[in-house]
Amino acid sequence: MKSTAKKTGVVLGVIAVFVLLIYLMNRMTGVESYADKYAGVDLLAEVDGLDREGTYSQYIASYSDAGHPATDVDINVCSYASGKNISVYQQYEGEAGALYTGDGSTVTWNVEVPEAGFYNVYLEYMTIGSRGVAVERAIYINGESPFTSAANLTFKRQWTDKGKVITDNQGNQIRPSQIEVYKWQSAYCKDDMGYMQEPYQFYFKKGNNALTLAAINEPMVLRKLALTAVKEEKTYIEYRKSQPEMKKPLTGFQLKIQGEDSSMRSEPSLYAKYDRSSPTTEPNSVTKTVLNYTGGEAWNGAGQWIEWNFRVPEDGYYHITVKGRQNYSRGSISSRSLLIDGEIPFKEVKTISFDYENDWDVKTLSDQEGNPYEFYLKAGSHTIRLEATLGGMGDILKELEESTYRLNQIYRKLLVYTGAAPDKYRDYNLGQLYPDVIKAMGLESKRLYKIIDDVVAYTGQKAEKIATAQTLAQQLEMFEERPDKITVNFIDFKNNITSLGTAILNMRETKLDVDYLMVSSGNVSISADKAGILDKAWHEVKSFAASFFVDYNAVGNVYSKDEDKDSVVKVWIATGRDQGTILKTMVDDTFTLESGIKVNVEIVEAGALLNAVVAGRGPNVVLSVGADQPVNYALRNAVEDLTQFEDHKEVLNSFYKSAYRAYEFNDGLYAIPETQTYNVMFYRKDIMKELNLEVPNTWEELIHMLPTIQGNNMEVGIPTTASTTAPDLSVFYTLLYQNGSDVYDEKALKTIIDNEAGVKAFNTYTSFFTDYGMPKDYDFVSRFRSGQMPLGIANYSSYNTLMVSAPEIRGLWDFTLIPGTEKKDTAGNRIIDRSDYSTGTCTMMIKTKDENVKQNAWQFMKWWAQPDTQVRFGRELEALLGSSARYATANKDAFRQLAWSADNVEVLGEQWKSTVGFREVAGGYYTGRHITNAVRKVINKGEDPRETILEYSMTINEELKKKRIEFGLPNE
Repeated sequence: MKSTAKKTGVVLGVIAVFVLLIYLMNRMTGVESYADKYAGVDLLAEVDGLDREGTYSQYIASYSDAGHPATDVDINVCSYASGKNISVYQQYEGEAGALYTGDGSTVTWNVEVPEAGFYNVYLEYMTIGSRGVAVERAIYINGESPFTSAANLTFKRQWTDKGKVITDNQGNQIRPSQIEVYKWQSAYCKDDMGYMQEPYQFYFKKGNNALTLAAINEPMVLRKLALTAVKEEKTYIEYRKSQPEMKKPLTGFQLKIQGEDSSMRSEPSLYAKYDRSSPTTEPNSVTKTVLNYTGGEAWNGAGQWIEWNFRVPEDGYYHITVKGRQNYSRGSISSRSLLIDGEIPFKEVKTISFDYENDWDVKTLSDQEGNPYEFYLKAGSHTIRLEATLGGMGDILKELEESTYRLNQIYRKLLVYTGAAPDKYRDYNLGQLYPDVIKAMGLESKRLYKIIDDVVAYTGQKAEKIATAQTLAQQLEMFEERPDKITVNFIDFKNNITSLGTAILNMRETKLDVDYLMVSSGNVSISADKAGILDKAWHEVKSFAASFFVDYNAVGNVYSKDEDKDSVVKVWIATGRDQGTILKTMVDDTFTLESGIKVNVEIVEAGALLNAVVAGRGPNVVLSVGADQPVNYALRNAVEDLTQFEDHKEVLNSFYKSAYRAYEFNDGLYAIPETQTYNVMFYRKDIMKELNLEVPNTWEELIHMLPTIQGNNMEVGIPTTASTTAPDLSVFYTLLYQNGSDVYDEKALKTIIDNEAGVKAFNTYTSFFTDYGMPKDYDFVSRFRSGQMPLGIANYSSYNTLMVSAPEIRGLWDFTLIPGTEKKDTAGNRIIDRSDYSTGTCTMMIKTKDENVKQNAWQFMKWWAQPDTQVRFGRELEALLGSSARYATANKDAFRQLAWSADNVEVLGEQWKSTVGFREVAGGYYTGRHITNAVRKVINKGEDPRETILEYSMTINEELKKKRIEFGLPNE
């Protein structure tokens, strides 16, 4: 009996566990629905002051009675009414009559519209050699911007391989560089974020209308402009009926097009790549780098496309198969649109979905019943293009982004009253003071529940990325029921909004790999091309064995000094493999070919340099070195003085003095600048307008507007030393320079921060925290996007981060010059000194006795510092890693050719002229450390600023004196 009972208990336990697992799986896969949460609720309702103004949906709704005329309206691009920075070409690239529109151009046409209604705007254009970024235009109708996103219309460029794939002396394939292709393209004005697949619809009244295109970025040439009828795409049935019937079906045709053999792409980052992870990737090698697929991490944004050329032998109907892989994001779907010869043949292939799967998925394009689509192709050459699209996620993400915007507005409304850190024990009576906001919270909660259900319905599961939306929905639901809980959870609420913004970015990514495409006749059987367990096991065994004798970190051609009579230059790069690969490719296809000098590139950790130099096993040249290192190595006679080379001044002509000031010491120069960064001032245009404030020009103006900003419980941010991980003294040094002083005296014998200018700068800097209550430690990007910090000084590289991570505030912010200090020049005129601290990285040459190596290393350093080299490296790096990795080159000539807009270049260039480099001295590490200690002592303990900085300046000078004695340097 006991045995039977025991068995029964075990069985019941197993059943219970099984039921629990099913329950958990159901919850994870999104079987649970929130439909009851938002049933019968008007989710389109708006709350005054919370919804974004000027949206496309509002624009369409404002013309709800407008029709869709069936006729097109052609516009003669050369017959414009007015314009600036434009030129008419009678002949251009085979086209009779074309219009050049340059950077900063505007052009207006008078358009006679026969019937009022909605039209698409269609154009045909050709890009012009420039900075290599997408062309941007704004459209105006009758002098007004129809909706906000009409100011951000982008038009793609076209790229292809510069040459054929080459193989290095290790047997590894090296991808060719990318070059732009200049040929006519066609495009509609559409959503550049990819939320909407259809082109924008613009309303034109009957009669004369003024249509204006304004250049935001990059020049282009127009050959055609038209208002076209809004048309519905054909279904597959309609497409099939419109094609000719064949007397006999095609048989026996099969053409495999390798993914890496693409002929054209929208961005230079979509080049061929290599994969060793799967035994079925074609071609395959575990020991060599073989280019065998395309797409990958870089193919992640809507609108990016890759195109392949192919030929078919005869007219007929063909099947199309794609071997793709989406193993990047569980619970996500990557979608692509199929275009044949530049057109989507029918609606059903506008969105081709690839679910998450670890292995390759061989997908023959078919209907829901699994019947392959038949594509009619005439004999001859054709193109297949796969364009990234958000598919069904587009509308969902658009709603989610609008929800994020509204949540930030809710946060800001409450912030004005409660502050960023409300008193948990105080009753703020938010339910009575802000009934509309509480009501809006409940509405937003229901909207989020609806969005969660939409995501689950589309993807089939409740993925991790949408979990933040669920957390926020539950939190808002609680706030509606219990307003007293808002202040208790206010910080969490703000953090959840930030997390939701990050989740949107992740959900927008639509990465996909493509191994090959196949065009085949209907009777050809397509293999699933899956690797079996034994295939995978054997592949892993081979990979493991290869790891013992293959150096996977080798980059490009590797030269041995023993087998080559020439002096080989060993170059170390301390940033990453992507940067090293780009550098080595450039070296092999340009520098070595032109100079004959062989270079080995090695990717190392930054901390490995010192030990290697001490051991005598270091490189000849090292890239991406911190600004404080060259002088430290020079003091120990471990780095070459570059003034020994007669042409070193010619190299420095491409840089501002501030870029290399840190690398000069005792009349020597110990490095060449590589990157340079400095601060600018970021501001929220929308909030500054709400507060009726102008962007400050001086620190005094900034201080005067603090009561208004802080009175609304908002903040101004400046870099601070309060951070324990990365104390930032840049604003203190900036104030020091603006007051006409410096950190050290002329001979760099001692610090002079104890003079009157230094004391004044220190007092002003610390007063920002002690007297004016500026935050001591904060995340600038997070607070800026939420509106809590509408004004802040930060490194200009923050621009790239904001552009990528905060799409919901696009167009609502900008940056400008930092505040300055008002002075009078020698003539008595009022001027504003905007001196700005700058720092960067550099390239230095390690000491060597081999004169040939020294000369070859110098030739390499000169080549690396050239504008053309820096431009190419910067463009390829951004193409590979995205705009958030935009290269901060120190070369002022190269900078203007990188992917900044004309307006950005103007502001950054103006601020750059006022930068001041930080001088490095023996024992200089002590200076920053003790200035930081002095600042913390004042702002944390309330010490007197003057006495504190005077005390620490003496301590700094004592250490500097000891170090100069240690290195045999004069102290007088």
